[in-house]
Amino acid sequence: MTAPLLTLSDLGFAWPGHAELLDIPAFHLAQGETLFLKGPSGSGKTTLLGLLGGVQKPSRGSIALLGQELTSLSAGARDHFRVDHTGYIFQQFNLLPFLSVRENVELPCHFSKLRSSRAKQRHGSVHQAAGALLAHLGLKDELLERRADALSIGQQQRVAAARALIGQPELVIADEPTSALDADAREAFLQLLFAECREAGSSLLFVSHDQSLAPLFDRHLSLAELNRAAKPAAEV
Repeated sequence: MTAPLLTLSDLGFAWPGHAELLDIPAFHLAQGETLFLKGPSGSGKTTLLGLLGGVQKPSRGSIALLGQELTSLSAGARDHFRVDHTGYIFQQFNLLPFLSVRENVELPCHFSKLRSSRAKQRHGSVHQAAGALLAHLGLKDELLERRADALSIGQQQRVAAARALIGQPELVIADEPTSALDADAREAFLQLLFAECREAGSSLLFVSHDQSLAPLFDRHLSLAELNRAAKPAAEV
């Protein structure tokens, strides 16, 4: 059997002076899998995503991505590992408004030689890779040189997805990226995202409170059920 892409074991996290926020005995994400993770307030979603990206270190336990134990890396090494192997789609998209659409998409390749190399191998150049991804996600050519803040919410969402996917990161994490869209637009965007993840060979971890999207994924879980420390109070 193929080894899981991402594995959590006996994971615990507590902010200084507070009770444990996360207590996850076991979790895995398979290579190429699409997983819907329901993340209601109070379940520790924001903290978990920070741990998966290496922004924080757990209080105990293991986080292994591609067989690399993240807790054994320095802060700088975790940053490099994250940009090489993980693409993020944020709830607010986090595009740089003073850059063009194409420049926003190309950003990860400026920080990761690995993703730049993959983009060039697949498309001939980073420039062409950005254009191809944006075209597949439904952005017209005349939009590519516009400032990112000149686009609609739906268009910005697709730019954010292209930025996460460029250079074929093994893991794509999406944090509530469809919350501003209506039901038809949400499903259409997800189908495009699934297709691009399949093309790139990326696994997708999609975190949302919108349970109606769960049947579209290979598997769905609730973080509140995984996390034995979950409380109904507001999320830290």
